[in-house]
Amino acid sequence: MKLIYSDIKKEKGEAKLKIESLDDLWYLSNIIDPKDSVKGKTIRKIKIGGEEQRNAGIIKKPVFIRIAVEKIEFSETSSILRVSGKITEGPEDIARGEYHTFNIEENTIISVIKEKWLKFQLDKLSEACSAKLAKILIVVLDREEAYFALMKKYGYEILSHIKGKVEKKAQLEKIEGSFYQEIINKLEEYDQRYHLSQMVIASPAFWKEDLLKELKNDSLKKKIIMATCSSVDKTGINEVLKRPEIKEALKQDRITKEISLVEELLAEISKNNLAVYGLKDTEKAADAGAIKSLLITGSLIQKSREENSYEKIDSIMKITEAAKGAINIISSEHEGGKKLNGLGGIAAILRYKLNY
Repeated sequence: MKLIYSDIKKEKGEAKLKIESLDDLWYLSNIIDPKDSVKGKTIRKIKIGGEEQRNAGIIKKPVFIRIAVEKIEFSETSSILRVSGKITEGPEDIARGEYHTFNIEENTIISVIKEKWLKFQLDKLSEACSAKLAKILIVVLDREEAYFALMKKYGYEILSHIKGKVEKKAQLEKIEGSFYQEIINKLEEYDQRYHLSQMVIASPAFWKEDLLKELKNDSLKKKIIMATCSSVDKTGINEVLKRPEIKEALKQDRITKEISLVEELLAEISKNNLAVYGLKDTEKAADAGAIKSLLITGSLIQKSREENSYEKIDSIMKITEAAKGAINIISSEHEGGKKLNGLGGIAAILRYKLNY
């Protein structure tokens, strides 16, 4: 994300942004709130000739308008963020009070105006506008199968899945010749395509070591970190994300931080100690000023917005921030987010234990 212009004074003001990737849409979906204002260039249907004229027509026209936000819709598998609300500013031929939706995608330029920017929103904005995430490839393999996944700020993307020594099946690539050489070819292909900074190669047993023996490309060898996993599938990729061998490689990656936070939360829950979960108990902890770290999934935020119940979650976040607690929006697309959704989508690590 590119910050084109900023006028945020005493936590109030405007940020003008250019969206550069799908990751940016995820960040923006967690920055924009109902009651904010959004303005920018958009396409609007305009009626020509007046309401009562028989030959009245409709044209699509680029216009610059401002809306008061009421609804934010984003799916991490989509490529568009939809922000809807009533028009408050625009050209004379655009009626005030009518509804409009901004379809925000890559290369969109948009301004977000808030009466109050929360600290976690400013942190998200800064994170999104900072240096791009290092390109990290994760490969889990054994002697017959390999998955290739590219790390993203909002999770990871499966690039391919190949099998060796098996007949061709639906959506699988038949392997010709050395299976290890096929994996090496994929590594070279993805390194050239994505300009990878590091590659994490993981396997059960010794398959990763055998692969490394076959690898003659010294430049690729310098990028490889070895790790261990117990399975060769998406579960194996999630397992690799938590391995100590790659924590240093992934320390700048948001997803690793999120998984670690959820694991810390689960550890406290298992000890019946410094943790609460669920909306009711988390709200009580916030009111008591006891929250050290608040964890909320993006899917719970989206669901609450759709059901017009976001106000309570927004209140919990504001109370937590006023008490100097950290707010963490957790993606629902990885293992940590799914576990948190299983606890109601909201939880907190506490400063001290509450006695009800």
